[in-house]
Amino acid sequence: MNIIVVGSGGREHTICWKLAQSSVVDKVIVVPGNGGTAYEEKCVNIDPKACDYIAEGENPYVAIAKHENCRMAVIGPEDPLAEGLADEFWKADIPCVGPKKAGAQLEASKDLSKAFMKKYGVACAASETFTSKDAACEYVKKHGAPIVIKADGLAAGKGVVVAATVEEALAAVEDLMESGRVGSAGKKLVIEDYLEGVEISVLAAVSVTPEYALSGNATIKAFQPARDHKRLMDGAKGPNTGGMGAVSPLDDVTPAIMAQFSKDILEPTLNGLIKEKFDYRGFIFFGVMLTKNGPKLLEYNVRLGDPETQAVLPLMDFDFANMCTAILNGTLKNFEMKWKPGYQVAPVVVSGGYPGEYKKGCEITFNENLLKASGAKVFVAGAVAGRRNQKDLLTSGGRVLACSAYGKTFKEAWQKAYQGVSAVKFEGAFYRKDIGLPGAAESGKL
Repeated sequence: MNIIVVGSGGREHTICWKLAQSSVVDKVIVVPGNGGTAYEEKCVNIDPKACDYIAEGENPYVAIAKHENCRMAVIGPEDPLAEGLADEFWKADIPCVGPKKAGAQLEASKDLSKAFMKKYGVACAASETFTSKDAACEYVKKHGAPIVIKADGLAAGKGVVVAATVEEALAAVEDLMESGRVGSAGKKLVIEDYLEGVEISVLAAVSVTPEYALSGNATIKAFQPARDHKRLMDGAKGPNTGGMGAVSPLDDVTPAIMAQFSKDILEPTLNGLIKEKFDYRGFIFFGVMLTKNGPKLLEYNVRLGDPETQAVLPLMDFDFANMCTAILNGTLKNFEMKWKPGYQVAPVVVSGGYPGEYKKGCEITFNENLLKASGAKVFVAGAVAGRRNQKDLLTSGGRVLACSAYGKTFKEAWQKAYQGVSAVKFEGAFYRKDIGLPGAAESGKL
C-alpha cells in the first residue's frame, strides 16, 4: 500500500518513519516533506510545484495521491485540516486520517472550541468571548489578573498570552486585536480564567462517524501522556516557542489522574463528537492542566502534537499503519495498543535567534559515530536536503531537528538523547539542557 502524508515538519517526519516500519506499506509519498523524509526509507518527497500532471483547479494533494496510487492519506498540520483537505480526499475515494472540516474547527476557532467544551461538560477554565477591544479591556479590568488571552483563530502558536498583570493583559488585547501580528485570528478573542498547575499533553486516536456511533464503535483511545517544554530556556524561562523538546511517559501522571482525565475530559469529548455528528477519523491532542481540582482542558488540537509526536510514536509497540486502518474502518475500539516499557526523551535543536529572526541555509553536520553510539533518532523539522550527498542538510526553519532516544529508565533515555544532540553541529545551534528534568515543566504558576 502507498500512503500520502501531507506536511513538512518534525511531526510528519516521525509519522513517515513510523509508517515505513509497517510491512503493509510499500511507499510513503510526502508532500512536500523535508530534508529528513528525503532520506527516510520507503519515503519519497514530492513538490506540487514540480508536478506537470496537476490540472488547473485540481487539488494538488489529491492529484498527487491519485498519480502515486495512494490508498490512504494522513494529514499532519492543522491548516489543511481546517481548510477541508480531508473532505477533498474522501470525495476522491481516498480514505483520510484527519478530521473533516467541521470537526477541525475545534482547533481553528477557540470560541467554537470553548462553546463545545461548555455544551458537553468538558472540564475546563471559565471563559468569555469578545469581538470588541473596548469590551475585552473592560472585562480584563473587572476580572483582574492573572488571566489568559487567546486569539480565536489559528495563529501558529503565537495567539496565546498568559498575563500576570492587568497591564500585560490589556497590552495583549491591543496586540492581538489591533497590531495585525496574528492577522484575522485576532479579530475575536477568548479570555479565560487562569489555571494553576502543571501541563501535560495527551495525544489520542479518534474513530467517530454517525455510522460508528449507531453500531457502538465510535471511540477515542488515548496514547501515553507526554510533556512539551515550550519556553526557550532552561527552567521554563524565556519566550514561548513551538516546542523545545518532549518526554514520555510521565512519572507524575498516575493511573488515577488518567482515569479522571478520561471521565472529565475524554469521555465528554467523545460524547460531543457523536452528538454533533462529526466525521472525525484521525487524531486529537488534549492540552491539559493538572490542577488541585483535577485535570482541566486548555485546548484541543485536531492533529498530533509537535514535538510530542517525536517522543510518543517511538514508544509504540504496534503497527502504526494498522492503527490508521482501524481508525478509518471503525475497528479502533478493539485495536490493542502496546507500549515499550521505558522512556523517550526528545530535545529540540533550534536556530540561533529563534523564536525571533534567525539565519537559514546553515550546513548541518553529524558525528556519525557519536550519533550511532547514542542510539538517538534524528527527526528533522526545519531543514532541507542539500545537493552534495545523501546526508547533506541545510537549516530552513527555527526548530531544526529533534534527537529522540529510548531508555529503560528516564536517566538512560535522557543521557542518550543529549549524547545525540552533542553529535549535531550547525552555526548558531541552540537547545535546552533540561528537557524532562525537575523544574523544567511548563506550569500554570506565576
